[in-house]
Amino acid sequence: MSRGLEGKTVIITGAATLMGAEVARAFTEAGTNVVMADINEEDGAKIADEIGDMARFLKTDVTSDADIDACLAFAEDTFGGVDYLVNLACTYLDNGIESNREDWLTALNVNLVGMAIFTQKARPFMRRRGGGAVVNFASISGKRAQPGRMLYSASKGGILAFTRNAAMQVAEDKIRVNSLSPGWTWSNVMVQLTGDKREKADNVAKDFHILGRVGDPGEIAKGVLFLCSDDASFITGTDLAVDGGYSAIGPEQFTDAVSKLAE
Repeated sequence: MSRGLEGKTVIITGAATLMGAEVARAFTEAGTNVVMADINEEDGAKIADEIGDMARFLKTDVTSDADIDACLAFAEDTFGGVDYLVNLACTYLDNGIESNREDWLTALNVNLVGMAIFTQKARPFMRRRGGGAVVNFASISGKRAQPGRMLYSASKGGILAFTRNAAMQVAEDKIRVNSLSPGWTWSNVMVQLTGDKREKADNVAKDFHILGRVGDPGEIAKGVLFLCSDDASFITGTDLAVDGGYSAIGPEQFTDAVSKLAE
């Protein structure tokens, strides 16, 4: 179990998703109070009720400064403060190079600006607690070109840059800022695309990941807890790839290209 999480409080945006819910459960199992923030009120409230008293849901739109302020105040009023922030909320709105200005602004507002403003506003709350940690959800998409992607990839690349700069600027407050880049992970979008067929997702993913499958939300959650915990006390301004080897593998994938030259 990651050290130092017991009795602390975390805010998780995008918490009504499969991945967000698993992160919330992992934190409560570690003894951390959780504020689940999401625009999906029905699912968010249901998940919080299932988890129990250590988890509370508050409908929160990360593109609204007023909602962010209300969420931070709610966390402090309910649990006494804010120690950690997990910026997971995102949109997959993307039409590649054909994306229009409105879509660009919407995607960046949700994926990048919302995360940045939430971090900025959480800073004084963490300062009052003597420090804290922020984990921003980046992605393999922020590091590699992918067919049909543009808005999602650009926003995730921006998160990587924001993380490095933010880590430097809040270090004086004893706040660490890191990002986490999942590979293909069993999530809401995977369920929708495959018709809830995990085997199909694993089969498509196997050639792109050294471990030959998609990740489990719980495996991602463990990375988040590690980055918030005392075990990561000397880690800031970096990205943790929890991607099953996606970012390590090259375009040759598992093909022995050198041998093909000799054929």
